[in-house]
Amino acid sequence: MTSAKRAVLLELYQQVRTATSALAAPLAPEDCVVQTMPDVSPTKWHLAHTSWFFERFVLEPALSSSYRPFDARYDFLFNSYYNAVGPQYPRHHRGHVSRPTLGEVVDYRRHVDRFMRRLLEDAPADLFERQAFAIELGLNHEEQHQELILTDIKHVLCTNPLRPAYAALPGAPAGRETALEWPAFDGGVVEIGHANAEFCFDNELPRHKAYLEAFEIASRPVTCGEYLAFIRDGGYRRPELWLSDGWTACQRERWSAPLYWESAGEDFSVATLMGVRPLGVGDPVCHVSYYEADAFARWAGARLPTEAEWECAAARAKVDGNFVESGLLHPAAAPDVSPAKTPAQLFGDVWEWTQSPYVPYSGYQPFGGAFGEYNGKFMCNQLVLRGGSCASPRRHLRASYRNFFPPEARWQFSGIRLARSRGSASSGAA
Repeated sequence: MTSAKRAVLLELYQQVRTATSALAAPLAPEDCVVQTMPDVSPTKWHLAHTSWFFERFVLEPALSSSYRPFDARYDFLFNSYYNAVGPQYPRHHRGHVSRPTLGEVVDYRRHVDRFMRRLLEDAPADLFERQAFAIELGLNHEEQHQELILTDIKHVLCTNPLRPAYAALPGAPAGRETALEWPAFDGGVVEIGHANAEFCFDNELPRHKAYLEAFEIASRPVTCGEYLAFIRDGGYRRPELWLSDGWTACQRERWSAPLYWESAGEDFSVATLMGVRPLGVGDPVCHVSYYEADAFARWAGARLPTEAEWECAAARAKVDGNFVESGLLHPAAAPDVSPAKTPAQLFGDVWEWTQSPYVPYSGYQPFGGAFGEYNGKFMCNQLVLRGGSCASPRRHLRASYRNFFPPEARWQFSGIRLARSRGSASSGAA
């Protein structure tokens, strides 16, 4: 078993690290050092931090005195938020760090990779077993940063007045809006949470029972065309549609459309990783905050699903869709097929806001040691999103996966799926 697991982790390690480097490859060194807001980290930082994770949590504990860090100062520069292992450079100042250079960070990655391959290939069985979980966690952690590389560089490039493209990639064919249906679910006692022995994050556990009233959930995400109707009906000017905090944020930030939408009279274009393009009315709307999602749902005579409802609807769905591997790097319109009991586009395209606060499940136990800081300490003032996006690695996702962001966050590929109680009729446009 150890030999087989070693081979699997070695192959996976090489795949994940290669994929990260490939995502950075289209960028110039100048692109990789910019930080346009506190939530955005420079690409160079992502490349270094994911290497620091393996160095700090795998190589140093495993190899002890036989491993020499690439540069001891990196322990401060590239620690994200692990207080248990030491202080960190302030997140909102990461763009101030011109050194190490991008080339030095690439050398750092190669240094870590060389020692990680040596560990994975040659470490004694008992040492490998002790480090296997940290390696697997590190790979899943790096896949999260692969998505962040794309969402962060999108903000960097779209903030640039020249609107440079990340890459000249083919876009999805223009899709039209498909009819919105309402697959129904009986509710009752259901089980949610991770259900098998494969890797999961601690916030997906324990698997437990939840009670649901009968509900209906939309057959696809809300489209740009539907959201455009909300805008034209004064959605951003009607305080009765908004939560109090949301209305305050809307006024303070002067929101009038999703992030990256650009108006020209009554029409909109949208800034994408492939440059500015005409708004696709059939594409899932994305880059909206929880507050905007909630206001739209209220306008549409519906609501956002709870995370238990979402997971119940997705429990039997195949993890398939528009992920980073498709190369589109933008949400695509729903396929023009009649919906079955399982809604479409539950995975990929856009992360879907739920109305559920990000809190621990009853009986939650965080990972041990410093890894206990990975998820648990963020379980306050954030909302759960489900499903993944067009920038997510497909392997990374599952029905029990819980993403989370504060309600005002917009720079992620976050969208909307509506829900309602069984039999209630929508009074809005959706």
